[in-house]
Amino acid sequence: MKTPKAIFRYLLLIILLIVNSSYALAKTGGVTLWHLPDGAIQPQVAVDSKGDVHLIYFKGDAKAGNLFYMRKSQGTSNQFEPIRINSSPYSAGAIGTVRTAQLAIGKDDLVHVVWNGLTSMDAYQAYTKLNSNRTAFEPQRNLITWAKGLDGGGSVTADKIGNVYVTWHAMAGAKDEAGRAVFVAISSDNGKTFAPEKQANPSSNGACGCCGMRAFVDSTGSLYIVYRSARAKINRDTTLLVSRDKGRSFQEKIIDRWPIEACPMSTYSLNESSGIVVVSWETKGKVYYETLNSDTLEMPPPRSVQGSSQKHPFVICNTIGQMLLVWTEGTGWQRGGTLRWEVFDKSGAQIAGGSKIDAIPVWGLATAYAQPDGNFVVIY
Repeated sequence: MKTPKAIFRYLLLIILLIVNSSYALAKTGGVTLWHLPDGAIQPQVAVDSKGDVHLIYFKGDAKAGNLFYMRKSQGTSNQFEPIRINSSPYSAGAIGTVRTAQLAIGKDDLVHVVWNGLTSMDAYQAYTKLNSNRTAFEPQRNLITWAKGLDGGGSVTADKIGNVYVTWHAMAGAKDEAGRAVFVAISSDNGKTFAPEKQANPSSNGACGCCGMRAFVDSTGSLYIVYRSARAKINRDTTLLVSRDKGRSFQEKIIDRWPIEACPMSTYSLNESSGIVVVSWETKGKVYYETLNSDTLEMPPPRSVQGSSQKHPFVICNTIGQMLLVWTEGTGWQRGGTLRWEVFDKSGAQIAGGSKIDAIPVWGLATAYAQPDGNFVVIY
C-alpha cells in the first residue's frame, strides 16, 4: 500500500502533467499578427517544402501600382528585401479587392505569380515566375491567346512535378455574364511554356464578372477551381470545378446558391489538411467554410461564424488538423473594415478567436499560414 506521502507525490505528478499538456495545447493554434509594410495591401502567402514563407502584396495607386515579393526563412525572423514582381511598372491594380494577385509554389519550390495586367485598352492575364537564384522575377507574360475580357481576378496553382495551372474567367466574345466562362492555361514544364487556354466549366452556368476565384492542386494532383457562376444572370452560385486528369476534363458542383441580380464582388479560398480539402466562401454577407470529400465531392452542411457584413474569407489548417478562418467585416467599395479570425479544433469547436478594428484598409483583405509548431500567422 502506498504511503500518504507517495500518494501526494503521485497526485502532484498527475497535476503537473495536466498543466503542461494544457499549456502545450493552449500554445498550439495560437495566432500571431503580421502587419504589412506601410501602404501595402492585399497580401497572399505560401510556404514551401523547406518551411520558407513567400509573401506578395500590392503597393501604390490602386488604379495602377506595383506588386512586391518578400521571403522569410524558416526558423528565423530575417526578411529579405522586397523584390518588384511586375516587370512593366504600374501594371497592377487593386480596386475592388477581387483582382488580388495570387501566388503558388511549384516544382523545386519555384514561385509563380499571376495578376490582372493593365494596359490603356484592356486587362490581360499576367504571369511571371521567380528565377532560380531567387533574385528577380522573369519578364511578365500575357497568357491570353483568345479568351479576352477579364474583369474579376484569376488564380494560379502548381504541383510538385512541374504542372502549373493559371485560371481566369472572361467574356471571350459572350454577350453577358451568363455567357462568361472559366478558362485554364496549363504548363507541364514548370512555367516555361503554356498551352493555349481552354474552357474549363462544362456547363453554361456563366461566371460573375466582378468576383475573384481560387485554384488549388491537392496532394493527389487533383485540380480544384472555385468561382461564382451567373446562370441566367440571377443565380450567383458558388461553384466548384474538379479535374482528376491534369486539366483535361472537369466535374462541376454547386456548393452554395445565391439568387441575386448583382455582383457581390467575392473572393474564395481553398486549402488541404491531411488529405482533406477545405473551402471557404461568402453568401449573403456571411462567410462559410467546410471540408470536401475529394472522392465524392460531398460536403456536410456548411459552417458559418457570428458577425455581419462579412467578406474575403481565407481558411488554412495546421499539421494537427486545427483550422483557422480569417475574414473581414464592414469592408466594401472604397471602405476598409475590421479583421477577424477564429481557430477550430478537429471536432469543429472554437478554441481561439480575435479581431482588430479598422485593421483592414480600403481594398484590403487578410491571409494566413500555419507554422510547423501548430501556431498560425495572420497577415494584413
